[in-house]
Amino acid sequence: MNWKLIAVLILTGVYLYRLLLDIIHWRSADNPIPENVRDVYDEETYAKWRAYHAEKSRLGILTATVSFAAETALIVFDLYAAFAGLFPAGAFWQMFAVLLLSAAASLIQLPLSYYDTMVIEEKYGFNRTDARTFWLDQGKEFFIGLVLMTAVGALLLGVHRAVGDWLILVFAVLLSLLALGIAFLFPIFSRIFNRFTPLEDGELKDKLTALLEKNGYRVRAIQVMDASRRSTKSNAYFTGFGKMKTIVLYDTLVNAMTPDEICAVFAHEMGHGLHRDTLKNQILTFVQTAILAVLAWLTVRSAELFIPFGFTEVNYGFAILLIVSVEFALISPLFGLLVNAVTRRAEYRADAQAVREGYGEALIDALKKLARENFAELAPAPLLVALEYSHPTLSRRIDAIRAAQPRA
Repeated sequence: MNWKLIAVLILTGVYLYRLLLDIIHWRSADNPIPENVRDVYDEETYAKWRAYHAEKSRLGILTATVSFAAETALIVFDLYAAFAGLFPAGAFWQMFAVLLLSAAASLIQLPLSYYDTMVIEEKYGFNRTDARTFWLDQGKEFFIGLVLMTAVGALLLGVHRAVGDWLILVFAVLLSLLALGIAFLFPIFSRIFNRFTPLEDGELKDKLTALLEKNGYRVRAIQVMDASRRSTKSNAYFTGFGKMKTIVLYDTLVNAMTPDEICAVFAHEMGHGLHRDTLKNQILTFVQTAILAVLAWLTVRSAELFIPFGFTEVNYGFAILLIVSVEFALISPLFGLLVNAVTRRAEYRADAQAVREGYGEALIDALKKLARENFAELAPAPLLVALEYSHPTLSRRIDAIRAAQPRA
């Protein structure tokens, strides 16, 4: 069986699928805006959004095309095997060589990423990153990504050599533990890129603390992240496990919203905790990890699979690339369809919690501000929402919030 041809055909199919979605996304700018979100943009801002949307869509298509061309060329011309031939013969070094070349090949997108941040985002007033910060961020991301991928490759190599066909169970468990470890270390990773300062005492801090403590959460800290160093866009999130939480607010959010609107956002986030959505997401992540473990088991069982790509034996780094870029990419749309349906339902439940806390209208105002500040799309194609969106559209969320509010 010509495994190389099959891999290239799957890569091409995945690329064409992504291209179709990108084109649908581009054309969705022509969709009529729902009445309940017409006030998000005024006429001038909406014209600016359409121009921004078009430029980002074109760049997204170009980026996907460049990535596809580079990835396909590396496989077709056996460049992974050729590069690995420059390294020592040991299994670890052969694995590392492939992952290093894959990481290096991703650098071909750097000019497009630079154009995205320093030209498009700058043009529309979102970028606050200077060139030095941009290149430092890229260097940090390259290093962290290579380290993590090498850790996964070493894990796959070690487990397969140690337990053979027990790989599925052991690798799935260890991958899940690695994912939990990364989530636990996320606050540390965040500090590599940003600075955090405690939220000043005052109305906002008192309201957030009271809201969470009322529902049984203890607040470890409320911190403000210097997101404005890179962008004008806003966000906020929880970190921490269990009931002990750290709240992180983008400084752009603090400057743009009222205390009630920020409390509404965190009443929503608290709703996720009360409904154990994080645990449910972890279960879905474990299912995904189990699928990856099965694919890993099928991939590394025989050296014959690797011979058409220029290798003489199993290469664990190339196995990871096949698993992620070819095998799982083939089934991920179906898996994503399920996961996104589950997470959209969770968003509605979390919004309902904000309504129960008395922040329904404040949440609507906050969501509209977030949409405006982040240049959100107001009328995406329904097919795109089903396949790609982890959150419901703004219009549907507002309808659901208003339906959940007590009748006067």
